[in-house]
Amino acid sequence: MFAVVRTGGKQYRVAPGDKIVVEKLDGNAGDRVTLGDVLLAGDGGDLKSTNGLTVAAEIIAQAKADKVTVFKKRRRHNYRRKKGHRQQHTILRIVAIGDVKAEKPSKAKSAPTGAEAVTPSAAPAKAAKPKAAEAVAAPQVETVETPNPAPNDEALANPPADTGTTNAKPASGKKSASGGKTAKAASTENAAPAKGAAKKSPKAK
Repeated sequence: MFAVVRTGGKQYRVAPGDKIVVEKLDGNAGDRVTLGDVLLAGDGGDLKSTNGLTVAAEIIAQAKADKVTVFKKRRRHNYRRKKGHRQQHTILRIVAIGDVKAEKPSKAKSAPTGAEAVTPSAAPAKAAKPKAAEAVAAPQVETVETPNPAPNDEALANPPADTGTTNAKPASGKKSASGGKTAKAASTENAAPAKGAAKKSPKAK
């Protein structure tokens, strides 16, 4: 059997055992409510009279809908308004429509008679998992001391630097008085004559 009920300004088609979400109704979870505004009722393809017909429901929970953002704007007027809203809802479970009640959930079916109970011992043994491979002992290697390749004599290990090169720096690390450069020999090709030099002889006439 089904019925069309009206609550909160909305219409819902319900049947015994259905769950619907309607506008908020007074009550707590577990309370019973009666929906008396029945618009239509029927059973299959046959319609029935709605005179005195009521729908009984049970409150499952009080909840809220998803948040809705309300934003207003007037351009060029510096006008902005933003608000959020969550509509309050009530979740109902239809218990009965008139005299027709919802069927109770059937219990779990019992095991067929004569069926042998499976005991843990009767269950097939699981294949044993292969154990981890045993660690194989690595062959022992004898340690042999190798001779030191460096000579024992420090003079052979650190030979003196070659002093015959022209670019050798002084051992003291200080620069020489001439700035570390050798003085060049003065050239006499373009030298001016000495002041006391003899005067040239007058030219013959």
